[in-house]
Amino acid sequence: MLFLWIFGDNVEDRLGHIGFLGFYLVCGVAGTLAQFAVSSGSAILVLGASGAVAGVMGAYIVMFPGSRIRVLITIIPVRVPAYIAIGVWIILQAVSGLGSFGGTAAAGGVAYLAHVGGFSVGLVLALLAGGS
Repeated sequence: MLFLWIFGDNVEDRLGHIGFLGFYLVCGVAGTLAQFAVSSGSAILVLGASGAVAGVMGAYIVMFPGSRIRVLITIIPVRVPAYIAIGVWIILQAVSGLGSFGGTAAAGGVAYLAHVGGFSVGLVLALLAGGS
């Protein structure tokens, strides 16, 4: 929810309230479907909420790539461009998601591919909407 709080208001300002709601729901469904595609036999239920938030991050990287985000490197707060902070995050999600192909137990119960799926759809939808 922290990422939604950080990135969501800016994306919502661009898309409008109703547009943002539709965008958010589409990204959530995409995240759910992406995770389900690799773990359909899992007994763990999947909800696309984190995929929806990841979609917001995908849109943010398109709409506000140069805006600077404060991140912690060890214990030191540093401002870095959004495309670097979010880029590193999605790479970590994709690499961690490779363990999801054996089922969610290999990923520790985290739906990494929901993050990747939601992010990808959010990125594409933002590009189709005209980007920045």
